[in-house]
Amino acid sequence: MEYSQHAFLKELGITEENSGLYNGKWGGKGDLIKCINPTTGNVIATVRGATSEEYEETIQAMIAAKTKWALTPAPKRGEIVRLIGESLRAKIVPLAKLISLEMGKIFIEAKGEVQEFIDVCDFATGLSRSINGQVMPSERPGHVLLENWNPLGLVGIITAFNFPCAVLGWNAAISLICGNVQLWKGASSTSLITVAVTKIVVEVLEKNGFDGAICSTIIGPGRTVGEKMIQDKRFGLISFTGSTDVGRRISQVVHSNFGRTILELGGNNAIIVAEDANVELALRAVLFASVGTTGQRCTTCRRLFVHESHYDAVLERLKKAYSTVKIGDPLVEGTLVGPLHTAAAVKEYTEGIEEIIKQGGKIAYGGKKIDRAGGFFVEPTLVEINHDAPIVKTELFVPILYVMKFKNLDDAFEWNNEVPQGLSSSLFTNNQMNIFKWMGPTGSDCGIVNVNVATNGAEIGGGFGGHKETGDGIESGSDAWKQYMRRSTCTINYSTSMPLSQGIEFGN
Repeated sequence: MEYSQHAFLKELGITEENSGLYNGKWGGKGDLIKCINPTTGNVIATVRGATSEEYEETIQAMIAAKTKWALTPAPKRGEIVRLIGESLRAKIVPLAKLISLEMGKIFIEAKGEVQEFIDVCDFATGLSRSINGQVMPSERPGHVLLENWNPLGLVGIITAFNFPCAVLGWNAAISLICGNVQLWKGASSTSLITVAVTKIVVEVLEKNGFDGAICSTIIGPGRTVGEKMIQDKRFGLISFTGSTDVGRRISQVVHSNFGRTILELGGNNAIIVAEDANVELALRAVLFASVGTTGQRCTTCRRLFVHESHYDAVLERLKKAYSTVKIGDPLVEGTLVGPLHTAAAVKEYTEGIEEIIKQGGKIAYGGKKIDRAGGFFVEPTLVEINHDAPIVKTELFVPILYVMKFKNLDDAFEWNNEVPQGLSSSLFTNNQMNIFKWMGPTGSDCGIVNVNVATNGAEIGGGFGGHKETGDGIESGSDAWKQYMRRSTCTINYSTSMPLSQGIEFGN
């Protein structure tokens, strides 16, 4: 194992063998999970997953902790979340190194991911003092109408490998200030990150006199642990980040039990470079949006529509830019593209290239697997292809960018919307008429609609989520907190009479 090669693991409480269950105490009697370094293909350390029996023990521990947390004043809950953010800030460097080591994204991106968790803790702390409901005028004298918000109770959070820290933060920080207890199931392939983040969070809870089961963690395969979570009617909400196929099943199961979901699924995001665009600005945005995180962001740019007047120049400059991208160990300074996360992702890449060629696509740059000391490396790839090729409508979670030419901007808007996914989109233009049309009912149908910025890099203050096969629900900012609470409309009669609504009179 590589454990002894990485001193920062000890700073995070990671050992060679780790427990994969926390519910107020550490446990794990299930299968052994080998945690792989995608840069080398070697095992870093191991985690012992949870059993079905331990799952039920965890739910009972959460239920036992629920009432005290729900009755804790929201500003006090916000203070705990603030302290969690401070603890994350103190360990941002070793956490970022662990994300680079186990997930594969470059260190500066990994550090930005931890910063997102810290930022949303700050956001949630302020929110804990401003959650409110409306007070509405009643049509009956001596009456008042108001909204009241209470916790859902139990919340399940299932996160993906590509953002193994930040997505927990988007959900957990908001859910906690709302008064919920939660169960986090991180991706098995990033189990060390799940363990490390859990240790930081529960240390804050326990130091401040709260049961650590408020933030329980369970590690195990989705077909067992994940299935139990989505079938469990005791959860008021399941938040899931992952593939559209899995999300579709989760939606069917949870909604059949009248539960709630937040689903952040596939993204097949487009950037449009209009005739009047600032091309220099667009090129910088396209490069990071397409090769950042080795194409493994849900907001990665996968389709680029370029006006015919700029097409040849943009393609040539992108090819030149791609040729200068340094590929290698994500922990080495200067690396811009790390490995894919798994060997399965490399297979998706190579098979995707084969299918692209079958469908008439032309490889303009890249297109090859890189053989490098057991790691999972590929070349970031540019492809010229028609917008209506079937594969263009399929999200390949790898660094392949389709480059397509358009003449009329209305066509580009239509092509942006013709895919099943609807997460993020960007238009580069200096024409205000184009901007407001892009934002309007005949513009982009995505949940994130950008102008003169890339498709990736969303800020925590805005709600994050998409439409169509991207799923439903939003995470992080705006009024996302409402999804983690139940609303009651309360009518209070402070008079000595009993008037009925709508002027109805019943008896004397």
